Amino acid sequence: MINIAIAEDDFRIAQIHEKFIEHLDGFSVIGKAVNAKDTMSLLEKQQPDLLLLDIYMPDELGTALLPLIRRRFPAVDIIVVTAAIETRLLQEALRSGISHYLIKPVSAHKFTQVLLQYREKRKWLLSQTELSQSVVDLYFGSDAKEQKQLHDLPTGINSITLQKIKEALRTAQKGVTAEELGEKMGASRTTARRYAEFLVSQEEALAELEYGIIGRPERKYYLANE
Repeated sequence: MINIAIAEDDFRIAQIHEKFIEHLDGFSVIGKAVNAKDTMSLLEKQQPDLLLLDIYMPDELGTALLPLIRRRFPAVDIIVVTAAIETRLLQEALRSGISHYLIKPVSAHKFTQVLLQYREKRKWLLSQTELSQSVVDLYFGSDAKEQKQLHDLPTGINSITLQKIKEALRTAQKGVTAEELGEKMGASRTTARRYAEFLVSQEEALAELEYGIIGRPERKYYLANE
């Protein structure tokens, strides 16, 4: 469960965003603040995973609050949700390591999309012990061609998990079964097979039948030549 705090001086907007969150699995609103002072108190008491922060608050700009939040609560992730469209404010927010910047009014679709992407990236980071440059490039969206491909993924195929599957196949020189792939990824055999078969359908992976000692064939997957 990802615990969210909302810092928003307009209670109507705060309620709208809370309603959006209520329709998402894996998220919970644990508190709301209407100004900068209350925001710091809320962070101290509740220690949320994610803060949705407005910039135009009655007692202080959210961008002025960001460095203080970073010093006192370095573990909290921040998504700015604001009507501010000045480029300098975005630059200030980026320097403080925000996860995203949403401009009001935010549609339910865009709000949901950003939170789900945040959840997947957070889950992925927590599961990693080592990185490769291709995975880091995917995380930061620096490969435009690959990003376009990811936007066209079918339902049930997640971009972060797909990249992890590809990395696992890349290191398995002798091929890997769906069961072995699932163990590497911490996923079920069915999930691993679904992703591997998707890569086969995209000609990014190969599959061959191998017969074990008992004689029952096993389907082994290999990453296609890149």
